[in-house]
Amino acid sequence: MLEPDRTNTDGWERKTLEKVALAAIQEQRRARLWSIFFKLLLFTYLFLLLFLWLGWIGKKDAASSGRHTALVELRGVIGPESSASADNVIAGLQAAFKDKYTQGVILRINSPGGSPVQAGHINDEVKRLRAKYPNIPLYAVVEDICASGGYYVAVAADHIYVDKGSIIGSIGVLMDGFGFTGLMDKLGIERRLLAAGENKGFLDPFSPIRDNQVQYAETMLEEIHKQFITVVREGRGQRLKETPELFSGLLWVGTRSVELGLADAIGSVDYVAREVVKAEDIVDFTPRENVAERLARRFGAAMADTLVRAVMSPLTVR
Repeated sequence: MLEPDRTNTDGWERKTLEKVALAAIQEQRRARLWSIFFKLLLFTYLFLLLFLWLGWIGKKDAASSGRHTALVELRGVIGPESSASADNVIAGLQAAFKDKYTQGVILRINSPGGSPVQAGHINDEVKRLRAKYPNIPLYAVVEDICASGGYYVAVAADHIYVDKGSIIGSIGVLMDGFGFTGLMDKLGIERRLLAAGENKGFLDPFSPIRDNQVQYAETMLEEIHKQFITVVREGRGQRLKETPELFSGLLWVGTRSVELGLADAIGSVDYVAREVVKAEDIVDFTPRENVAERLARRFGAAMADTLVRAVMSPLTVR
């Protein structure tokens, strides 16, 4: 009986298997390459986002190669730990005035006030820079609100521009707090305050209020108020139309503030740059704190607070 010739059959099967295996290997390689490609693409995207957040890329250089109006922001509550601190605002103003292409500086203000000391530092620096760079004017442009410490800063400008609906004023000083003595009496809580110095527990909210301390606080506030009034009068000069209510702490809308001489005219940042400074190109010199700096500052503050608590906590003897 004749046997079938398996030579050709085995060769055909082997070649088919080799082709299938080779195709599978090539498909796996392609799949692996695509997987690597998409992973690299994803990592690149994530790193770009990270670098943008950290401010390492995409950060606009404040310097300009042509005539421009310099912009510095004062936004939020004025305080040493805020973005509206004297250090931040002054750094921006100094860079703006120093740039050789700056034709004028706009200080855009949107602040309800804050620390009189921080506001005073900014006011003093504005006066110094205006004297140092007499050919570069500085204009304050108010957005929603410019009250108390915010207005303390604004009066140092050559002119103040507001919106019709802006809130201006609050030329006054306050010290507020709470008293809990009545609540403590109802709850049967006794305050035990030990201090060296007759007034060391000055206006303690858990102790009965003392007339002599109230009088002292009022005298101190009145002194700061007089300083505020002096700064406003020096800054606004003959433009100010004084009324009995002007320095009482009241607020006025933009149009009324112009009538009272608290502001000069209605105008926005773009208007002032275009029509007053005559340099439409606006370059922002406001220092921007990136994410890394914020995290470092907050982490450092947290560590310092923990250290202070550990050192100052009372010892316990068991």
